[in-house]
Amino acid sequence: MLQRASLMTEGPRLCGNDWVFQQDNAAVHNARLTKEFFQENNITLLDHPACSPYLNPTENIWGWMAREVYKNGHQFQTVDALREAIFNTWSNVPTSLLETLASSMPKRLFEVINKNGGATHY
Repeated sequence: MLQRASLMTEGPRLCGNDWVFQQDNAAVHNARLTKEFFQENNITLLDHPACSPYLNPTENIWGWMAREVYKNGHQFQTVDALREAIFNTWSNVPTSLLETLASSMPKRLFEVINKNGGATHY
């Protein structure tokens, strides 16, 4: 999934050459192969403590993808058909969505600071 995610082109394009990747501390994100991928590709990760306020806009992308994959009540007869729909949707995430989410980070951070690290509406 990471190899198909266009991190190597979209990260620098959207955020400049000194971009930093953010993820939560889900078990799959801490797997040896995942860590090796980031290290081998010189991708800097944001230190993200396990119990920190949730600031990861990636969840918004997953929500958008789920709505796209299942829009109009679409159901899939096979795992392969679902997989194809997911990969097609992932390949067509609008750049404008990514830019909007990236530009929301200052507001997200500001809200966390104002709530002394408490829950936000994001």
